[in-house]
Amino acid sequence: MSAAGEGGAGGGESAAGDDEVRTIEIDGRRLAWRSLGAGRPLLLVNGYAASSADWDPALLQALGRSFQLICPDNRGAGASQLGDAFELTIDAMAADLERLLDALGIARAPVAGWSMGSYVAQRLAMRSPGRVDALVLLASAPGGPTAVSAEPGVWERLTDHSGTPREQATRLISLLFPPDVAPEIDRQFGELVADARAQLSPELLAAQERALRAWHAEPQPLPGGDAPPVLAICGSEDVVIPPQNADALAARWPGTHVERIAGGGHAFMAQQPKRVAQLIVDFVNT
Repeated sequence: MSAAGEGGAGGGESAAGDDEVRTIEIDGRRLAWRSLGAGRPLLLVNGYAASSADWDPALLQALGRSFQLICPDNRGAGASQLGDAFELTIDAMAADLERLLDALGIARAPVAGWSMGSYVAQRLAMRSPGRVDALVLLASAPGGPTAVSAEPGVWERLTDHSGTPREQATRLISLLFPPDVAPEIDRQFGELVADARAQLSPELLAAQERALRAWHAEPQPLPGGDAPPVLAICGSEDVVIPPQNADALAARWPGTHVERIAGGGHAFMAQQPKRVAQLIVDFVNT
């Protein structure tokens, strides 16, 4: 398992091909990313409190057989510098992705994002629809008043930084995975999650939480007629972003294809990495 914030859980070898952290400079800030696998570029954007190192290895291995994965560290996460914390927004993180694609000489690519990363991916597709071949939204919501909210208390538990890192890890795992899965995940990987949680910057967490609140509070612009095709995948047991949001996304993004992972929690990619990877490969290559 590799998980820092909302990050995934699972096992497996690393993806084929090169895998090292690289950086560029954007407005005086360092932006980092990992490149691994081989083939057509696929931009893979992680979620709240997570970095490029926190993707499930089995998911990366499966995707890396078909794609060159470009896995950025959102500003302030991993090896990327935060800069002014109050400038961190969903839109700002999408702008960083535009600059990264520019630096890599990639004019157009499929983009996949999980949780907060899926919000960044949506905003990238709205800012620059011509740059997004296909949009894959994992455990996502449309934002604004059309989103389906989690049960009361879930947000508070997700953003509760009290207790020891080990206690935080147990609380987080209980949100990411269904009750029949979470205890075993916690037993196997709780210490690893705790170590990663201990390294997170409180300033970054606060900045990302502000960005998430703004995404859900503000009506989001509608995509235009040049919007890319969309695949929305949700876990049937997701308590963080309820699965009904997949239908809300389909109402917003024309031609959205919805896939539901039975028994999947918020981190369903770690429960069924090969199936999720195959869904992405088939959709992007259609």
